[in-house]
Amino acid sequence: MIEIKNVKKTYIAGDTKVKALRGVDLQIQAGEFISIAGPSGSGKTTLLNLIGCIDTLDEGKIQIGELVVSSMSKEEKTTFRREKLGFIFQSYNLIPVLTAYENVAFSLQLLGLKDAEVRERSMKILKEVGLEGMEDRRPSRLSGGQQQRVAIARALVKKPVIVLADEPTANLDSHTGEDILKLMEDMNKKHGTTFIFSTHDKMVMDFAHRLVYLHDGECQSDERRK
Repeated sequence: MIEIKNVKKTYIAGDTKVKALRGVDLQIQAGEFISIAGPSGSGKTTLLNLIGCIDTLDEGKIQIGELVVSSMSKEEKTTFRREKLGFIFQSYNLIPVLTAYENVAFSLQLLGLKDAEVRERSMKILKEVGLEGMEDRRPSRLSGGQQQRVAIARALVKKPVIVLADEPTANLDSHTGEDILKLMEDMNKKHGTTFIFSTHDKMVMDFAHRLVYLHDGECQSDERRK
């Protein structure tokens, strides 16, 4: 489903060149629950951003299904992100003035769906992630774990082919983080959605069905666990 071939990315910081990725090759199949791990500066977030069409590579190719996303224009990438990808961030990135329901529904409204379908799908996914009865609360009235559940619902409601999660448990205590990982694993099994994490959290690594370890911008190991 995802083919990453000889991907290289260098950033310029003042007079310094930082080689974030040095020729990564990776294939990810549909429905995988995979963690891209490594220490700070290993290139894991860069790789996630390239798969998510947020950044542009210097060399190589990234293909998702039949589409070579690395060759798309900026406008094409924007459309692809909006329609096909879901994102979960460590800081949740919810809109503070909107309720849990409105944060989730907004993803569907951007796709131009009718109000009835927006409501049906939003309420259904909020129930699935354990937030039934909390749909009218704004983020300030939700715990960190509940906010992350809203973020998961927002990512899944548009039925993306891939969900990209950047350090999704970083701002959560270990118990809440484990609950969130179990929820995402359940959603992966139920919906068949591909989940790709970037992390340096051992708990996230242990949950992953496959662990790819990056070091200094290169793939050091690739281990299938489940």
